[in-house]
Formats: sequence, C-alpha cells, structure tokens
Amino acid sequence: MRIARVGIGQSSWVARVEGDTVTPIVEAPEGLGRDALRDALAAGVDLAAAPAVADSTTLDAVRLQSPLTAPTKVLAIGLNYADHARESGLEPPKSPVTFVKTNNSIVGPGDGIRYSKEDSEQVDYEAELAVVIGRRARHVSEADALGYVFGYTNCNDVSARDAQFSDGQWIRGKSFDTFCPLGPWVVTADEIPDPQALRIACRVNGTTLQDSTTGEMIFGVAAIISYLSRFMTLEPGDVIATGTPFGVGFARTPPVFLLNGDVVEIDIEGIGVLTNPVVVE
Repeated sequence: MRIARVGIGQSSWVARVEGDTVTPIVEAPEGLGRDALRDALAAGVDLAAAPAVADSTTLDAVRLQSPLTAPTKVLAIGLNYADHARESGLEPPKSPVTFVKTNNSIVGPGDGIRYSKEDSEQVDYEAELAVVIGRRARHVSEADALGYVFGYTNCNDVSARDAQFSDGQWIRGKSFDTFCPLGPWVVTADEIPDPQALRIACRVNGTTLQDSTTGEMIFGVAAIISYLSRFMTLEPGDVIATGTPFGVGFARTPPVFLLNGDVVEIDIEGIGVLTNPVVVE
C-alpha cells in the first residue's frame, strides 16, 4: 500500500494510492505543526481500511506533497554505508552516528531545493532510505524492531558541506530550509519485507551519481531502530534517514555540487522516484 499526502484544489489529504487511483482518507489541514499522517498513526487509524472522505481521483489530477510535514523528529544516520565510508577515507563507525534535521527542511516532490550563494557554495545531494515509525518504540530489541515500522519513503539528505564541515557539528548544514525532500509517498512495511535488499540511486540532470544497494549499510534498519530506542522514545510518524551510499558530490574529483536549474532524482527500488529542482536564490 502507498500512502501519500496530496493536494486537490485548495485542500490537502492523506490518501491511499492504488495504481493510478487516489482515494482521500484523512483531511490534512495546513498550518504550523500540523501533520495529518503523524496524527493518524498516533491514533491507531487503520489506513488500509479507512473509508474515503472525498471522491477518488487519479494521480495526474493531484499534487504530490511531502507525506509528513511535522514529525516529532527527523533523525539521520551519518557514514552508514561501507562504500561511502571508503570514499570518505574514514573508518566505519562503531555505533550509528546520529544527528537531526529540523522540520523546516522538509519539502515534497517537485518542490525546490533552495539556497543562497551567500549561505553555501557546496550544496550536496544524498540519496537515503527513510523509515517512518508506526508506533511508539522504547527499548526495542533488534529482533522486534521492524515491527515498529509503518513504512518507507525516499529522502534527499541535502547538505551544505561548507557549513557542515566548518561548524564541528552537522545540524545547520543539514537543516537549511528545503534540505529534506521526502516522498513521493510512504510504501507500507508489508510491501518491503527486507529493507536491506533495495537498489538505491541518485541522478542529477539524468546522470547517475549514486548507484548502490541498502545491503551496503553498516547498521541495518532494525539495528538503527533498536539503538535509537535505547536513548529516546520513537514516536509514530518519526522519520529516520538511514545514510547515503558511495558517490556523493564532495568526494568526487572534481567535486560535484548542486547548481541552479539542476534536477535531482532519488530512486529507490520498491518505492519510486523523488524529484526536486534546485533553485539558487
């Protein structure tokens, strides 16, 4: 099952997407801090069985939006692919390297990745598999961890490398407005029985720059959830970006950074393609 947030006319809805048919099931009011999918998950709504609350329509008649807008938190894991650690010239970490991306960075399919040259001249792409937590998780075993996953979506962990590397920590460089594209929808966990067996790729202007598999993760999805739940309660709707593979821009010779007019595609097997243009303001 695919769960999307869609714009139809002046309204937004959480909707089931089955083939090309879009069925609105929860109204998604706009507003700071409002998140219809997060709230539905927290309330235990059965999204597979929820009745339609507006007329069904087709994919080409809606605007796909970020499936989540205000999760309790967006957590991300750094240096979590063996091939990326090798290209960065760094030793693999002994435990997951964790940071946050703030909610202001979230945008959806088709939205611009926007930045000013005054703020960064080294904006980089990172294709990532993102996990959406389905129910509250605390002190979860690795064996049980996947049972807490609602589904998976694509994330582009856009990074201002000059800010990231100069600050000594990563929050600012990872959290510019628009630096966390998500989508195009959430694919429920039953459709992805093994999150460590997915092809993951990034294309910029049609050129493939990252092409790997989630099997390259140093810490798999279950291990990440179990580890994080030792220290913090994971809430329904929380997003965990699980790291990026080989091929990021700053590690290339010469480096490749995102420029005005570029189009970035994050393509993950079993989920789909998340596409965003780059706008330098």
